[in-house]
Amino acid sequence: QVQLVESGGGSGQTGGSLRLSCAASGARFAFHEMAWYRQAPGKQRDLVATITSGGSKDYGDSVKGRFTISTEDAKNSMYLQMNSLKPEDTAVYYCKMRFGVVAYWGQGIQVTVSS
Repeated sequence: QVQLVESGGGSGQTGGSLRLSCAASGARFAFHEMAWYRQAPGKQRDLVATITSGGSKDYGDSVKGRFTISTEDAKNSMYLQMNSLKPEDTAVYYCKMRFGVVAYWGQGIQVTVSS
């Protein structure tokens, strides 16, 4: 049973930084793709950043230049460094890891940015 657990969320201030972590337990394989999503109240879940097993990265337009996704493959862990935070970054953040067509999701972690 694969489980993903996010950590590192909480409160930050405008212009500040936070770092999210996502650790996978129970996985006996390397994931093909890892990603961060976020969902603000009353809104749909949006893609924040992705990284493939080959190291290719992509970001949502709203976070480009501010957020950085990275992985530690040996530990099946993933990180999201969030800099220059804005109030509109407030949301529940979810990590996702995909192996083939099977995707696993974390339970979500709250990030709140105050102005």
